[in-house]
Amino acid sequence: MNYDSDRRSSSPYGGERQGGRGGPRGRGMPLSELDPTLTGASHKLIGCARDVHMALGPGYDRQVYLEALKAEMAAQGIVFQAAHHFPVTYKGQPVGQAVPDLFVSERFLVNVLASPGEVGGFERAQLRAQLKAADLELGLIINFAGRLLKDGLVRVLNLDKIQAMKGDGEGDDHDPHSTPDEFGEGEHDARH
Repeated sequence: MNYDSDRRSSSPYGGERQGGRGGPRGRGMPLSELDPTLTGASHKLIGCARDVHMALGPGYDRQVYLEALKAEMAAQGIVFQAAHHFPVTYKGQPVGQAVPDLFVSERFLVNVLASPGEVGGFERAQLRAQLKAADLELGLIINFAGRLLKDGLVRVLNLDKIQAMKGDGEGDDHDPHSTPDEFGEGEHDARH
């Protein structure tokens, strides 16, 4: 099962807070269950996004934020590839490519948005598909359009990959559209 994050979080990256109003909703997986190297790299990236958002604020086109984020990541020494292509196969045959905005530290994917409102189901599904094609555990969606960056940070997990790494055969009976789980304030405190 692929699992993405919607509006839940209490601690820096997981836990139980629904839409900031308290109370659990659906199933969640705290980032503490992921490789600490992976979560550390994602924290660094979120720090870069926070710096970009603090400097530019909302209102620019998506490409402006993507270019600024790439510049900040380069300045921070974060290794990344922009628009990296991952093959998509169907029954063993290549049928296309998945192309996320950023492939970071060869560990996770990032897609950048600059759209008013909450990150929608399509954006989550798109990143879940990209994670599946890339065979990676974690992806981030960063929407720079809001007044507070934390409101536009969404994590998406590839639970199939995570369970396979743990040797856990569960997940075959889970709904891939189950309730997602959003980033709250991270160690870098994504709030402004």
